[in-house]
Amino acid sequence: MKSPYDIIKRPVITEQTTDLMNIKRYVFEVDLRASKTEIKSAIEQIFKVKVTKVNTMRVPGKPKRYGKYSGYTSEWKKAIVQLSEDSKALEFFESV
Repeated sequence: MKSPYDIIKRPVITEQTTDLMNIKRYVFEVDLRASKTEIKSAIEQIFKVKVTKVNTMRVPGKPKRYGKYSGYTSEWKKAIVQLSEDSKALEFFESV
């Protein structure tokens, strides 16, 4: 079984995601092979909150160039997690 810290890689913090925090939605970069139920249980174990909904999407790699060399950035998976109304805000994001 995977550790919750292997499933959740890092939070995604942008202007749009900070607006989502007001309605208790948080965005994370997760493992490409992780399912919605694995993401839900990992968030509940790490932050001790109740998750009501998980939306996931795969973000494709973009073409990049460095001089004469070209390639692609890595593909990654994004998860938008909705917390229940009685859950506390994630302390990880309070300073943002």
